[in-house]
Amino acid sequence: MEKFDAIVVGAGPAGCAAAYTMARAGVKVLVFERGKYAGAKNMWGGAFFGPLMHELFPDFWKEAPVERFINRHVISFLTPDDSLALDFKTAHFAHPPYNGFITLRAKFDRWLAGKVEQAGVLVATALEVDDLLLQDSKVKGVKVGKEEFPADVVVVAEGANSLLPLKAGLRKEFSPQDMKQGVKEVIRLPQKTIEERFQLQGEEGVAMEFVGSCTRGLPGGGFLYTNKDSLSLGIVVQLEALLKHQVKTLDLIEGFKNHPTIREYIRDGQTVEYSAHLIPVSGLKMMPRLFADGMLVTGDAAALVLGTGLILEGANLAMASGIAAGQTVVQAREKGDFSPAALQHYEDLLKEQFVLKDLHTFREAPQFLENERIYQAYPQMACEMARKIFENDGKPRPKTYQIMKGGLQGKLSLWDLFSDAWKARRAI
Repeated sequence: MEKFDAIVVGAGPAGCAAAYTMARAGVKVLVFERGKYAGAKNMWGGAFFGPLMHELFPDFWKEAPVERFINRHVISFLTPDDSLALDFKTAHFAHPPYNGFITLRAKFDRWLAGKVEQAGVLVATALEVDDLLLQDSKVKGVKVGKEEFPADVVVVAEGANSLLPLKAGLRKEFSPQDMKQGVKEVIRLPQKTIEERFQLQGEEGVAMEFVGSCTRGLPGGGFLYTNKDSLSLGIVVQLEALLKHQVKTLDLIEGFKNHPTIREYIRDGQTVEYSAHLIPVSGLKMMPRLFADGMLVTGDAAALVLGTGLILEGANLAMASGIAAGQTVVQAREKGDFSPAALQHYEDLLKEQFVLKDLHTFREAPQFLENERIYQAYPQMACEMARKIFENDGKPRPKTYQIMKGGLQGKLSLWDLFSDAWKARRAI
């Protein structure tokens, strides 16, 4: 069997970034993707960020299948009947690459894998890596069915469900507390309808996040992204909470779609795609060892996902980890050394960059975001106070502070309020 310098498992953002970085330096790379094509089995809400893409592919937006550029962010609290939103729009996000952009994975990952192939990488699709090829505890390639594929180093980039780091002894079994389940529907609407309904012009796009009744008060939230002629709508909920309360994500997303606010956004739309995905959300707590003898772990497989309650960012960290892994392999190949001592350079790079710094900064966020008051009491209190401020019932109006004080009664103690504020300050 032909030997490769490096094998990459997974053709998502992390795997493609690693393969492309290595190929540009003359490394002979083979990529395995279990989907029929890159992007076939991948799912995210839709938001990506430009700087790293621009680093790899200058002016990528001129050819990549970008749906829209995000110049507006909306965060909403939901009760079953009401919504209260913080709506932020800025001209600073009007032009690439230093803003977010919205994509559909099936299109974007396919384009990304095409760029990798143009760089000389062999991308083998519809093939699932079953095991590692080991020799004296050193990773020497992978096994696909009965076939063995030798290589000097293996880069694992196949997402949160990857068992290869477990087989290599780099991590323990994940617990349901460490994972969230995301489900998404793509809902087709005419481009003109989307632009009128969301007040968009040209390539403008909006990213919307929702907290509260969309998850029935369970830890998690909802999202909506505007594509060119469709909407990406979904929810993300802690897996442990789903199991504990015996709630199905299918029921949650159906309820979300029927909320008065969401129902108006998606009115007359047609669901054309449904997908589900596990997301590692416990940050440093669940992060495996990132390297072994002849092996590196990137992206979701390395639990490199940042969740602060305001953002849930994984693709950007995946891309950064892929670039760092590729750079590490290039250096190791020049020295002819793929030992743990040599591959530790990968973790050093992630420490120098934003990836591990951000995970460290927000290391207490995962535990803070398990607080059920965030998804139950606070959305209800915020919407109720807003309703009382704006309603006219024919009676004298109370002062705002009286409305706020009344909103706390029976829902939150002052101790709860101060405790949560203090924890939020430390966590996010």
